[in-house]
Amino acid sequence: MGGPDDGDEGRPAVPDTAVRLFVGPANFAGQGYLWARAVERSVPDVSAVSFAPHVPGAFDFPVDYLVPQATYLDDFEFHERLLAYVRGQFTHVLFEAARPLFGRSYGLNFLTESKLLTRAGLAVAVIAHGTDVRLPSRHAAAYDYSPFRGDLVPETPLLEDRAARNIARIDAFSGPAFVSTPDLLLDLPEATWCPVVVDVDRWHTDVPPMQRKVPVVVHAPSKSHVKGTDLVETALADLVARGAIEYRRIEGVPAAEMTRVYTEADIVLDQFRLGSYGVAACEAMAAGRVVVGNVSDLVREHATSVGAGELPIIQADGSDLASVIESIIDDPTTARTRAADGLGYVRAVHDGSISAGILRNFLEEGQQ
Repeated sequence: MGGPDDGDEGRPAVPDTAVRLFVGPANFAGQGYLWARAVERSVPDVSAVSFAPHVPGAFDFPVDYLVPQATYLDDFEFHERLLAYVRGQFTHVLFEAARPLFGRSYGLNFLTESKLLTRAGLAVAVIAHGTDVRLPSRHAAAYDYSPFRGDLVPETPLLEDRAARNIARIDAFSGPAFVSTPDLLLDLPEATWCPVVVDVDRWHTDVPPMQRKVPVVVHAPSKSHVKGTDLVETALADLVARGAIEYRRIEGVPAAEMTRVYTEADIVLDQFRLGSYGVAACEAMAAGRVVVGNVSDLVREHATSVGAGELPIIQADGSDLASVIESIIDDPTTARTRAADGLGYVRAVHDGSISAGILRNFLEEGQQ
């Protein structure tokens, strides 16, 4: 991946395949890029390009086509060239997170852009990532530990407005809708789960977990108030004080260094307020770590429905996390088995093959 390009020099050439997919403009946790690679590997005669603006201070994930944030938002001449590129080179577009491809040119409205592309003969779909459609009021009513209860998340009213607006646009959208995590089906019940993807081999290690007398417990929240870091650190305080665990809170570490963070861990604590699991938990499972999180029954049912067995994330919430960690420490053999199950689950569900299969019907649209 190169740096962001102000002109058109960084624009990728598009192979002459029957299906040519343009994915953007979010690339959260590198997912746009990984979905693009997944369909190229698994669906015949498909090429794909992922696109995203470079946001200063954000982690750098691989992406095929990167432009500066200011160019993406406000360079209207660039928008015209990008529109010509997309209309002229691609057959399909996958909008991420209900975000527009062409900045402010069409009112920051992916629905308006989708109609423009559909009229040009392209097949168009949308995939939701998380806060773009997670309605705080609905989440708070469904989950006891929701971060949207009380004043834990000050921006909740803004998130409510944005999610409601995006849900309305997706409801009015005529193409397929997907979600990256099963909990979002609560907000978009007509959508289809398209699992997040991880590069399983990148995270592989031959070092098994739970070999040390004092296990290393890692928690790497992207947003601590949303992921339940307060619950984690309250629950673990006594274990840390007694020297029963070595606790590491990881923040601000570049994505490229997270392989080292996870492979040095024994237990990885995911999230305890959202009721779901995402890329971070999948990366930890791919690294063969023991993963603990608060995952709702709805999400576990969907995770099991793909036929790869039960989700191997060990269940815990703010009330029982300490006792769950103690049980893991007391039975390291069973914990290592659960970690191995996690690796097998990620290989089966999150290596990109299922995601590509989910997207295949959309990609075959108009190709009969």
